[in-house]
Amino acid sequence: MLKEFKEFALKGNVLDLAIGIVIGSAFGKIVTSVVNDLLMPPLGLLIRRVDFKELFLNLSGTSYATLNDAKVAGAPTLNYGLFVNTVIEFLLIAFALAPAGLRWAGPSSIVHEQACKSAPGAPSKKPPEASFSGLAVLT
Repeated sequence: MLKEFKEFALKGNVLDLAIGIVIGSAFGKIVTSVVNDLLMPPLGLLIRRVDFKELFLNLSGTSYATLNDAKVAGAPTLNYGLFVNTVIEFLLIAFALAPAGLRWAGPSSIVHEQACKSAPGAPSKKPPEASFSGLAVLT
């Protein structure tokens, strides 16, 4: 059983996936640092010296100076500042990976399209026309 697992784990695809996960994790840490340490401080400075990490909505009714104070007290909070940070991190990762994804998907979709054209009896790309004559307009 150990031998079979070793053969499976050392196959190219599994090893590539493991390397991709490790690199992706490291890339995520870099993006988090870029957002938290390079982008958000100047943005907060432009918007009246706001630290986005400290933007929260306290649901308990008690006033807390910082998010950490509210967490220590166990108060329920909506941490919308942290959410903004996370959205910006996601957008940076998406913009960084989009060219690689398009480059990766591009040739395979072209090959697939050419194969579909050359296949006998391949369906046409034109979608069937829809008829709206049976639909009543609600006014």
